[in-house]
Amino acid sequence: MRILRIIALLVLTLSATSLFAQTGANHNKPQREEWLKDAGFGMFIHWNVDTQLGIVISHSLVGASPEYIDRYINELPKTFNPKDWDPERLVILAKNAGMKYIMFTTKHHAGFCMWDTKTTDFGVMNTPYKKDIVRQYVDACRKWGLAVGFYYSPEDFSFAYRNGMKDITRDDHWEKALPFQTKYKQFVEAQCQELMTKYGPVDLFFIDSDVLREEVKAVVWKYQPNCLITRGVLETPEQYLPGETLTTAWESCMTMGTDWSYKPTNDHYKSGTELINILIESRAKGGSYLLNIGPTQWGDLNEGQQGRLMEIGAWHFINQEAVHNVRPWIVRNEGDIWFTKQKDENTVYAYLTNMPDWPRGERRTFLLKSLKATQSTEISVLGQTGNVVEYQPANDGKARFEQTPEGLRISVVRAQRIYNNHKWPNPIVVKLKNIEAAIEPAHFKTVKAEKTPDGNLKLTAELTKTGSGKNYRIGFEYRPVQSSLNEEFNQKWTETDVYPILQPGEKTLEIVSSNIKTYDEIEYRAILYQDGLKIEGNTQRISKLRLD
Repeated sequence: MRILRIIALLVLTLSATSLFAQTGANHNKPQREEWLKDAGFGMFIHWNVDTQLGIVISHSLVGASPEYIDRYINELPKTFNPKDWDPERLVILAKNAGMKYIMFTTKHHAGFCMWDTKTTDFGVMNTPYKKDIVRQYVDACRKWGLAVGFYYSPEDFSFAYRNGMKDITRDDHWEKALPFQTKYKQFVEAQCQELMTKYGPVDLFFIDSDVLREEVKAVVWKYQPNCLITRGVLETPEQYLPGETLTTAWESCMTMGTDWSYKPTNDHYKSGTELINILIESRAKGGSYLLNIGPTQWGDLNEGQQGRLMEIGAWHFINQEAVHNVRPWIVRNEGDIWFTKQKDENTVYAYLTNMPDWPRGERRTFLLKSLKATQSTEISVLGQTGNVVEYQPANDGKARFEQTPEGLRISVVRAQRIYNNHKWPNPIVVKLKNIEAAIEPAHFKTVKAEKTPDGNLKLTAELTKTGSGKNYRIGFEYRPVQSSLNEEFNQKWTETDVYPILQPGEKTLEIVSSNIKTYDEIEYRAILYQDGLKIEGNTQRISKLRLD
């Protein structure tokens, strides 16, 4: 066995279940969850009174001094005057980027309300701006045909402080609120009633706390039974993508940079290509991607955020049919080629990622092992016919395919000119109509990890059902736990050796713990090679790794 050096574990916490599963009642209408699967892409907007300072949204109040909290509540609203706020601009950017809905922060944990509320004076109506921002946002969404989503936090730091909570806390917030919990509950329910009755139909709702979650859900569904609640009901991984394909509706929310709200200095935005790749992976795994942006204190977007939305918009304009109304394929990817299929047709989309230097006019060939041609199969590259390659009249730009014993061989040309310098770093999408599955994939899962008495790490996977293959080999991959807050998001996996497995059952590999990189957390997954085709399993995490 290859010796993999992983740091010794003092504290080992294993997650054998979903890391982002929600609990409690689910009265979402099935057709609304199906709508989210079809939509697949939305915009998140984080904006708060403390955007004026360029600091973390709301959380600076946790553990803050009374002087700081008093200034935050009583002074910051006096200078909140977003004169450049134009919700139509944001909605049009979202629409052109292919986003079908927007989730707007009506109130974050600090308690500052972006709507005309009767429940508190800590809100936008008691600022120089004096306009209902939520109303403006709703009207812009309806004008341009985007679904309206409300983010709402039942935790309210300003309410808690004004009612005697001396130290604002997150871990035991509700317990610390014991003397005024009844009043707190009435306050939150009154706010939710306002949001559900003042603005007409609300399409989606995002509950960002466990505090009073069930009470909020009850109010939302009481007044708007067709409203789709995402966080609070569905699985909503934050700042990462799930490691497996899920059959139920889910939504992953991620920042464009390293902060939820606008960070004026020292932020690191993901490139347009990285954001597009996240969208592709989300769709291949059956989910919706909720991409966050943060307006400035004046209400506009800086050039970095706006430019990336426009780059996504250019890619979406070309490839929009491969983003919406699609479902996962039998395998989500073959290396850097990701797949989806049309919801109701035998059409598969192959996204050719991580090829930033593909010269325009150059033909490239790819072998796809999970697809098989039929007598009526057709192939094309989205956005182009292949009849013309600009300034290259002798170049044949047509897409072609050939069925071989090894798999479906496709041959395509990047013909379309998108940028003036003829370079386009973003994925090309190949459309394959009337296609069939070439294999039946094996079923397997990542089971567990255990620390051995001598300090090594033992990983276990289980092959539950063989597929149509003849040869199977199984192993593992690991990497530091990924978060969209990190500058290096989506790092490469380190792969162990793989070993033959002849029949269903468990397979365990022991990894030696000595001297590699220091990982605070790692994520790991089983991998299986079926006749040479690599299939990736579900991901689990090991947290709290420490040096001996």
